[in-house]
Amino acid sequence: MSVVPRIARKEASAEPVYSAVLRPHRSLDRQGFLILMAAITVVSFIAGIAFLIIGAWPVMGFFGLDVLLIYWAFRKNFADRESFEQIDLFPEELVIRREIRSRPAEEWRFHPYWVRLELEEDEELETCGPLWLTSHGKRLQLGSFLGPNQLRAFSEDLHAALRRN
Repeated sequence: MSVVPRIARKEASAEPVYSAVLRPHRSLDRQGFLILMAAITVVSFIAGIAFLIIGAWPVMGFFGLDVLLIYWAFRKNFADRESFEQIDLFPEELVIRREIRSRPAEEWRFHPYWVRLELEEDEELETCGPLWLTSHGKRLQLGSFLGPNQLRAFSEDLHAALRRN
């Protein structure tokens, strides 16, 4: 799919009939992160000292490496929280805008009449797979970071908005 630059609307004051902003869920705030990292550091330091005392001194370095890797993973996770998908449904246009950290923003425009939503569901596991927006042979995945229940709810809301439009 091609990236389309943002074009000024004919009616600048036109409000969307449906609007949603999807963001990845982050259950750990900054204070929780600091407490968790402090606890991991203390446990790793104590375990490292125990190995140092029994003569296995090289293991202590690996405990420090573990703390650094966990810290790096959480920092990357926190940096990704700025990502979002914005879905705006206007009477004559569906606009999807996706911003992911360290990438240029992408925007797709569709005519709502031709848009179809496909939510891949697994009846046996009682879960769902990706949500696809299709139009004229093109497919765009929406809400890839959402959990199954959130994806179902969003799919139902967007589908209802498209039907009303």
